[in-house]
Amino acid sequence: MIQNIVRENQSVNVLKRMLRLSLFVLLCGFGQTGLAATDPQLSAQPEDLVLKLSLRDAMDASVNQNPTVRIFQERILQAQHVANTRLGALLPNLSGQLSGARRRFFTGSFGGSPTVTNPRDFYEARASLTQNVFSLSLIQKWRAAKSGVDVASLNAEVTKRDTMATVGLVYLETLRAKAAVEARKADVTLNQELLRLATERKAAGMATSLDVTRAKVQLENVRQRLLVAENERDRAKLNLIRSIGLSFDVPLILTDEMAMVSVPEQNMAEALSVAKDNRTELKVQKQKERLASLTLSSVTSERVPSIQASGDVGLIGNQIPDMLTTDNVQVLMSVPIFDGGQREGRISESRSLVRQEAITTQDIRYQVTLEVRDALLTLHSAKKQVAVADEGLKLSLTELELARERFAVGVATNIEVTNAQTSVAQARDNVIESLFNFNAARINLARSQGRLQDL
Repeated sequence: MIQNIVRENQSVNVLKRMLRLSLFVLLCGFGQTGLAATDPQLSAQPEDLVLKLSLRDAMDASVNQNPTVRIFQERILQAQHVANTRLGALLPNLSGQLSGARRRFFTGSFGGSPTVTNPRDFYEARASLTQNVFSLSLIQKWRAAKSGVDVASLNAEVTKRDTMATVGLVYLETLRAKAAVEARKADVTLNQELLRLATERKAAGMATSLDVTRAKVQLENVRQRLLVAENERDRAKLNLIRSIGLSFDVPLILTDEMAMVSVPEQNMAEALSVAKDNRTELKVQKQKERLASLTLSSVTSERVPSIQASGDVGLIGNQIPDMLTTDNVQVLMSVPIFDGGQREGRISESRSLVRQEAITTQDIRYQVTLEVRDALLTLHSAKKQVAVADEGLKLSLTELELARERFAVGVATNIEVTNAQTSVAQARDNVIESLFNFNAARINLARSQGRLQDL
């Protein structure tokens, strides 16, 4: 009997030391630097074959590798080619032709005696030059095309920033999945210790088979959750690799961790002012309004007369050595009079596009305001959530220590310990979720203000 009491006292002392150590590690990990998880599958990989990726590295890599970004880069080139085409209409157009022919000519009249001459050879070489001297419509079309290049460039920038923000959130989701795996491993360790304690107490005659069975059931449940968490972690890594555009065969280690960091305080007016100055979407829409206005001007300018000069010079003759020089120079003024109402229809269509862009501008301003307000409110709430989750973890660990002490001295069943362990698991999940929400809110606020590069 004395040996059993001594054994129980030793077990209680060991449990106290383990719980204090677990409390210190968990509170330091969750409250300050997040969760640091090492993937055992990658530890065996050679150092030079493993890709170590920080949050900034992932966001920067997505700009160069993401297919959506590359498509928008191609659209910039397409818009530039359109502008070059419009400019070509204002520049001189030079062409040349060379011909040789053999012809028979009809002479006489059908009422008399028609005759046909013998075949004659004709050779001609000619160069032609055409130049639009003045066409307001073509000038406005060229200016509109140049504005289209600016729109394409800014759209590409918007896509880059959206992609960076998306990849940043996927990176955080992967970190959350890793943290969940570590939390479930800690749960397994605690349940294994509970099973050991229940088994020792049963051997000492102070616990029942039900206590041992209950501990085994709880342990298997936690192991099941660990398997699910590991699968979610691996899937999250695949999603991250896909969003960046990397090869799925590349071993990947995430070097950053979810952490509580200092964020400069901003009031709503300051946050909205920063967004107004930096959001690329507002700059894009301003250029789209200009593009619509220039397109309307190019159509209405078709009413203005245009002037075109042309000329050609060449050689002509029936023998190449005897060819003579001929030339022609002319100036043509074109005055539009009536085209069946087609021009007026295009003008009305262009005016409608101008009004649509104005409506879209107002909608984008409202959307930017909404995004900034939502991100700022979420960030403030997430800060409080982290503090509450840290306090909840401290209390749940204290509850677990007290419950295990009561079970160790035989004044309670392991139901109390099981409930306390459930509370600890929930508290760990709360800490993970609050840190994820906090860092996700940082990314969303930076994106809503157009400041991802400062994140």
